[in-house]
Amino acid sequence: MQFTRFVRSAAARTAQLLNTVDMARDVGVAPNTARHWIFILEASGLVWLMEPYHTNLNKRLVKAPKLYFLDTGLAAFLTEWSSPATLEAGAMAGAIFETWVVAEILKSYWHCGKQAPLYHYRDKDQKEIDVLIVRDGTVYPIEIKKTAQPGHDAVRHFGVIDKLGLPIGPGAVICLCPERLPITAHVQAVPAWQVA
Repeated sequence: MQFTRFVRSAAARTAQLLNTVDMARDVGVAPNTARHWIFILEASGLVWLMEPYHTNLNKRLVKAPKLYFLDTGLAAFLTEWSSPATLEAGAMAGAIFETWVVAEILKSYWHCGKQAPLYHYRDKDQKEIDVLIVRDGTVYPIEIKKTAQPGHDAVRHFGVIDKLGLPIGPGAVICLCPERLPITAHVQAVPAWQVA
């Protein structure tokens, strides 16, 4: 029963920073047990941990991975969303949408037999970028928003990666827009259906 509660706890924390101490406390197990159970969920393909992007130069970055429960249907079931309509309007809608997008990006790499060069970025000032794709020494920032009309506010933190010292490629906001639209000179709104 405790393991079942732990799996539900993981589903409820999809697209959030991994905190095994909090999860252990919620379920009533030792933190070491929670870490072992996360390993089991990861090894079984139920969850994926997106590591943070950081350099040794910047000590202000958060070093915890983000937890993604890779089966969004199972995550919705475990968190007891009874229908697509209630989930879409519920508190987890954004997290489930982000989880689905990240899973689709992951699958695009895994189905080609490649490691996914995906990272997240968050500093101590809570400036966050959902996904950084790091390829051939270039960083491509991606935000994931459950909106059809993302504005400049969606990319307000993209500037923080300037201090990483790497070339920055074009960015994207993956969202519910019907077609690709420019947000800035270097960032486009990209329909989620183009990711799948």
